[in-house]
Amino acid sequence: MNKYKFFVSCFTIIIFIFACSTVKNNKSALTQIYKPESKELYDTIVYLDSVLFEGYNTCKLDRFEKYFSDSIEFYHDKGGLTTSKKELIASLKKNICGKVTRELIKGSIEVYPIPGYGAVQMGSHRFHNNQEPPGTPSRIGKFVHTWQYKNGEWKITRVISLH
Repeated sequence: MNKYKFFVSCFTIIIFIFACSTVKNNKSALTQIYKPESKELYDTIVYLDSVLFEGYNTCKLDRFEKYFSDSIEFYHDKGGLTTSKKELIASLKKNICGKVTRELIKGSIEVYPIPGYGAVQMGSHRFHNNQEPPGTPSRIGKFVHTWQYKNGEWKITRVISLH
């Protein structure tokens, strides 16, 4: 009986040690700092993001519109799904122009290549309602953009916007 208790105790300790080391390894993997697989692709997408939202913030809709595919799918956790580029731009003109500006959270962008297609961009941003008093707090939202590289041009084909 003593051998049996000793065996069970040793086995339990080994399992506990293994479980603790696995948790530690998973935790460190989740907290690692992002490093782009391709610096060139990362720089390209970060630049496109800046040009896209400069058009958004200044209501230069021709700049904003040119980066969206005609087959856009825009998923918004508050507004639902938009699948019409024309409706997306009309909504922006009606509800956003002169009223809202977007601020990218510095260092939040991650870019992942999609071979044969383009890239996925993820990041965090906040929107400031310019109709509210300056300094009014705004929440950070998350976004995912799917960029397609086709015929020498980058276009966003899918957006997921969470606030």
